[in-house]
Amino acid sequence: MQADVKEIVQSGVELIDATLDRLLPAETVLPVSIHKAMRHSIFAGGKRLRPVLAMEAARMVARSSEMPRGVEELGAALEMLHTYSLIHDDLPALDNDDLRRGKPTCHVVFGEAIAILAGDALQTQAYEVLARLRCPATATVEIVRLIAQATGTVEGMIGGQVMDIESEKAQPTAELVDAIHRAKTGALIRVSVVAGGIYAGADAEDARRLTEFGRKAGLAFQIVDDVLDVTQNSEQLGKTAGKDVASVKATWPAVFGIEQSRRDAAKLIDEAFAEIACYGSAAGGLKAVAAYLVERTH
Repeated sequence: MQADVKEIVQSGVELIDATLDRLLPAETVLPVSIHKAMRHSIFAGGKRLRPVLAMEAARMVARSSEMPRGVEELGAALEMLHTYSLIHDDLPALDNDDLRRGKPTCHVVFGEAIAILAGDALQTQAYEVLARLRCPATATVEIVRLIAQATGTVEGMIGGQVMDIESEKAQPTAELVDAIHRAKTGALIRVSVVAGGIYAGADAEDARRLTEFGRKAGLAFQIVDDVLDVTQNSEQLGKTAGKDVASVKATWPAVFGIEQSRRDAAKLIDEAFAEIACYGSAAGGLKAVAAYLVERTH
């Protein structure tokens, strides 16, 4: 790999966890139940890949060994949004899952009503954090716009979730799988990279390169996730394995097979690397994390 990804990810996890702990209301703050539920899901052991991608993109654009001051708050907001989507995704009305990150899902522990509200609260909290980012106001507004778009209904996370639900039990096609993956999972990964760059002062060309990098890396991540669902067990994944097959979900392996899926993911990462080749050694951390996306085993 291009850099010590274990060190990058571990230090990123520690920084984001500390930032989340600081930004979220304590469990003792009234109403206690909602804050316990929010923290249950936030601190259930996530890999923090989206925040780390945002921070490494910021470091690359800044061309500095140090991350721009305050970028970890952008990362924390992205993790709040990601976790809100997981809480809702696990609900009985959607995927009906009882295991996430190796722990009981939010609605299993706190009930459906509190789980729904915990997801809502994390989304609201994320935008409060984004509104006070320590970067120029024009950059803040653009970051908020891009993140809102990426989590919305048109080629965004919610739209991808709808397509995923409506495609169950239907024969998946390459076009459908591509559309779902780029929206449901890929959009938030893509915008994490772009937002990190904008925070650090990215110009239009930087943003274009980061968009293409994030688009390819995000699709590769979901392809690997699909492969892991059919090749790993629940203990290894930290969530219920085999659900995509059982639900006849539109997945990459369902259309292309496991080996072709692995080749496609590797090719996408190579193409993503080409988009940021002009940054030279400054891109080392971002490339290492992207490579990890396709080399992970859970």
